[in-house]
Amino acid sequence: MATVFSICSGSAFLSHSRSFPFASKGSLLHPKRPLSAKCEASLGTEISVPPAVDTFWQWLKEEGVVSAKTPVKAGVVHEGIGLVALKDISRNDVVLQVPKRLWINPDAVAASEIGNVCSGLKPWLAVALFLIRERSRDDSLWKHYFTILPKETDSTIYWSEEELSELQGTQLLSTTLSVKEYVQSEFRRLEEDIILPNKQLFPFPITLDDFFWAFGILRSRAFSRLRNENLVVIPFADLINHSARVTTEDHAYEIKGAAGLFSWDYLFSLRSPLSVKAGDQVYIQYDLKKSNAELALDYGFAEPNADRNAYTLTLQISESDPFFDDKLDIAESNGFGETAYFDIFYSRPLPPGLLPYLRLVALGGTDAFLLESLFRNSIWGHLELPVSRDNEELICRVVREACKSALAGYHTTIEEDQKLKEASLDSRLAIAVEVRQGEKKVLQQIDEIFKEKEKELDQLEYYQERRLKDLGLCGENGDILGDLGKFF
Repeated sequence: MATVFSICSGSAFLSHSRSFPFASKGSLLHPKRPLSAKCEASLGTEISVPPAVDTFWQWLKEEGVVSAKTPVKAGVVHEGIGLVALKDISRNDVVLQVPKRLWINPDAVAASEIGNVCSGLKPWLAVALFLIRERSRDDSLWKHYFTILPKETDSTIYWSEEELSELQGTQLLSTTLSVKEYVQSEFRRLEEDIILPNKQLFPFPITLDDFFWAFGILRSRAFSRLRNENLVVIPFADLINHSARVTTEDHAYEIKGAAGLFSWDYLFSLRSPLSVKAGDQVYIQYDLKKSNAELALDYGFAEPNADRNAYTLTLQISESDPFFDDKLDIAESNGFGETAYFDIFYSRPLPPGLLPYLRLVALGGTDAFLLESLFRNSIWGHLELPVSRDNEELICRVVREACKSALAGYHTTIEEDQKLKEASLDSRLAIAVEVRQGEKKVLQQIDEIFKEKEKELDQLEYYQERRLKDLGLCGENGDILGDLGKFF
């Protein structure tokens, strides 16, 4: 945790980073980033595809995946390689279908020579090891597919130290370093438990770079929104690029159909989410919910879209808080835990639960009576509204101080970043500038929200006043009725 601050009787943590395991929120993995870091661009002058792509396309023909009826072809585009329409394509038209026998997934691993030794592994580790092994084999079914895969993308896990220095102060930097450390630890464990004890299955050296390659392929190219699949790489389908113009993720289906002249199989079916003219590129939406930092980490690009700017506030109930057990019980009863993460996006309202959780963490002093068991079933409702002036003032001050501290950690200002964006930047610097400027804008927005709340402290209605009104002991203007007023 990056910043620690005391709240009332306990303490909370407002962190600039979040623990980032292999799977992010929502789907386990998402469609890939192809051969370049750019996002969407026009096709421009058509260029012949590399020989490896021609060979890959011929393999797809031999496998019966593409034919004269296939409405798309692989083409050189601004992003690298993409799918170009050979004819006008209507919205929801089927663009491609790939039979399950060509999918790379845990089932493919289980059916392979390394299936037994990989049976106890996490699915992604087994598939990563399978990818590395198959890439080294001349007789692999997917050998022509591996020749078109990139050695790396512009994902921040591949950046040099100098390139990462442009992310100074960002949550993306700390997340990237955490991911790299996680991947390294998983590789060391895999090397010790599986690779070295089974040299007959892995007769060639497997390096950490190999493992990062496989991790990046899975992180950027796998699909996860199929009915019976949580982790699957699908050759041909993963050539399709991302566009911000696509506002739906409903494009991939698992169906059962003809997979050859005399065979039936499960098919991965991809439909175009937009109408496309002949000669234009077919696009999908990789993930509507991801922030620019997540796009940069997973795929190696960022959108010039303010809606993608986000910052994660991490709050924690401290174990040193004398009311720790009560607060934790209340948090867990309402879907939270000892630590809670809140993703705040630019120009959107604060996420549900943030203010109640803040007020809970700050609760203490004369407000601590709300933690008694008598209020256990109703306290969250009370926390949805201001509890007391002291409580509300404290959360405003602490959040604003944390925002100022975070903003001080960047080495550029928003204005300096804007000037840089007006110049021609290489792809990785452009990502860094987009992400760090976006984070700063969100932090300024958070600070402004709580600054306005500070101005309203004297006009707010707090718990005691609401309670007295409920009992008929307080007037509409907040005046306490009768002799009771002398006690307040």
